[in-house]
Amino acid sequence: MDTLDERSGNVSRRRLLIGSALAAVTTTIAACSGSSTNAGGRPSGSPKRANRKGSPAKPLAAPRQLHEAPALAKRVRAGELPAVGKRVPGRPYVVPHRWLRTGKYGGTLRMPASASTTFSPTTLMYGHAPLRWLNDSQDLGPGLVESWESNDDASQWTLHMREGVRWSDGAPLTSADAMYWWKDLVLNGDYPAEAPDSGRSSKGTPMRLSAPDAYTLVMDFDAPSPVVIFQLARYVQWDVWFQPRHYLKQFHLTYNSKAGEDWANQHAEKMNYAQNPDCPTLTGWKLRSYREGVRVTWERNPYYWCVDPEGNQLPYIDVLSMPLFQDPQVGKLQVQNGQADYAGSWGASVPLGLADVSGLKRSAAKSRTRVLLWNTGTGGTPAFFFNHDYENEAMRKLIRTPAFRQALSHAHNREDVRKTLYFNTGQITTGTHSTQSIEYHTPPEGPKIYKSWKDSYSAYDPEKAKRMLDKLGVVDSDGDGLRNLPNGEKLSVVISYSADSTEESVKYNQLLKRDWEKIGVSVKLDPRPPTVFGEQWERGELMSQGGWGLTTLHDHLVLYYWFCSTEPSVWAPLQAQWWKVRGTPAEHAEADVSPWKRTPPRLEPDKGGPVDRLWQGLAKALAEPEALRRTRTVWDMIRIHVEEGPFFQCSVANFPTPLVVHQDLRNVPSRDELAYGGLANTWSHPTPAVYDPEAYYWENPSEHT
Repeated sequence: MDTLDERSGNVSRRRLLIGSALAAVTTTIAACSGSSTNAGGRPSGSPKRANRKGSPAKPLAAPRQLHEAPALAKRVRAGELPAVGKRVPGRPYVVPHRWLRTGKYGGTLRMPASASTTFSPTTLMYGHAPLRWLNDSQDLGPGLVESWESNDDASQWTLHMREGVRWSDGAPLTSADAMYWWKDLVLNGDYPAEAPDSGRSSKGTPMRLSAPDAYTLVMDFDAPSPVVIFQLARYVQWDVWFQPRHYLKQFHLTYNSKAGEDWANQHAEKMNYAQNPDCPTLTGWKLRSYREGVRVTWERNPYYWCVDPEGNQLPYIDVLSMPLFQDPQVGKLQVQNGQADYAGSWGASVPLGLADVSGLKRSAAKSRTRVLLWNTGTGGTPAFFFNHDYENEAMRKLIRTPAFRQALSHAHNREDVRKTLYFNTGQITTGTHSTQSIEYHTPPEGPKIYKSWKDSYSAYDPEKAKRMLDKLGVVDSDGDGLRNLPNGEKLSVVISYSADSTEESVKYNQLLKRDWEKIGVSVKLDPRPPTVFGEQWERGELMSQGGWGLTTLHDHLVLYYWFCSTEPSVWAPLQAQWWKVRGTPAEHAEADVSPWKRTPPRLEPDKGGPVDRLWQGLAKALAEPEALRRTRTVWDMIRIHVEEGPFFQCSVANFPTPLVVHQDLRNVPSRDELAYGGLANTWSHPTPAVYDPEAYYWENPSEHT
């Protein structure tokens, strides 16, 4: 398997103190950046170690002796549970982070959560992951799969499961649980499940999964698929790979003829361990109760398969209590009023931003909390992008003209966005993948390639933008002070966005409107109902949108939909729909129907066009077993973005995001202790699950029950 080269350093940040209010916020943010994972005084437990940064990539040895929570020991003595040695695998997963100290058992963690984010509580827990990200996605570590290997061309992967893992009800985890998911759900035409990226070859076709014994899985692909192994660490894997067959088969028509016609929907509901307390889980906490719109409560899983380096079965904390809020402002008030022990902008928690830091610091004494900062890892936020498959032909032709997009990019004042929204943190960018991507740090060309993309069209130069538009014939041809299309029609850039977008996104769109109107381009802001926004975009009905954050993983091939527009939610939606049906009968069906009227709407990329060449490069890279050759192909693909982009236009990369931590809570890593300062803004790097909150503990558990 390819190894990832170690590299050092984050990109330095300039801090400009502009105005007294901005200076105050910036100083406050800087004060949040110091290390000290254990807020509120020195912790008890292991002595301080010299190096507390990151995590060793090599798995730690199993401890000689196991320990358990007093509450579980009491249940063992009462005959309610087996001994800890029979609940934990012989080779448990040992949480490896260097910032950890031996903790104390007990207490409740209060964590307000959004009532509108159905499964986001599970971003706290990595227990279902076959493999795990370490060091902010730079390293791949074991999880439920203890070891793995491939054949020479990576067309076959063999996964060796961790023996002795048990579901939260005590039933053993075996390869049959994976085969149930694959054969009885994914390959079942009557069940609404699709093969994930981790189950598809470099050609996009589903794998052949087999189980030669109870703890071995073999993945066979129709082409070399070296990158697929990294997909096993993405997300929290709640609905894929391992499912509790012993529990779920009672709801499956194949195993229960009385399951009924609606069995598939009932099965999907029953397998959701974030809402169904009866569903066995592999996470550190299992659901105790779910009160829709009110509160979610999780309790310790006595069969959790992870321990700390001293052999203490995790989690340390007994209970997670998640009061649910409808209005994000209510969640912020709960934090400031001391009703939260742990909160951040990721997952189910509170949508905190840098603008909230001053208020959080002012209320810290009252709430007994402190503010930490983690890097977002974003390659550019916010992001604006045109719909390259917009239904209006004249406007679509202009959108697909690189110089038009380049002109608008030069007309955008990114430094103002950096000051207004991110308090002079992060770095100005045209918009790239994550700053941590390995292709940017691979010699000899990586750093230069990254700089060429980052800086390609980021310079603020409205006069240059005007000249570029003039050259395209996008001029004021009717004397009203606003530019027209080359055919004389009115030009109006319509920026659509979901009506429930964040304040940050709305402000960003307003800044775009201000900047572009300064060069004579009419701009209309167009909030849309969130229930229809996505469908309208995918049908090519909307011209553009703004407000996304562009965050990816450690390379361009594990999460490539922004890079190559293979998802209909991004910049070429109809072509992305073509990507999804390629190689199937639907690819050439409805040939005499307008692409915008097809079901689903889909459009074949122009031969030799940028999307076509990006897809060709993607297919080549995904099937290349040798790492450096893959990287060189990615460099060639980046050059398409530099020469013919920007396909997505961003402003600021890798700014920090705040999290609030109670002063008595320990083992929460600081930015200095994380390998690259954090990678908080992507679902594919589930934060904070990757930092193992099961190892968080209270310095004084009896005061937090």
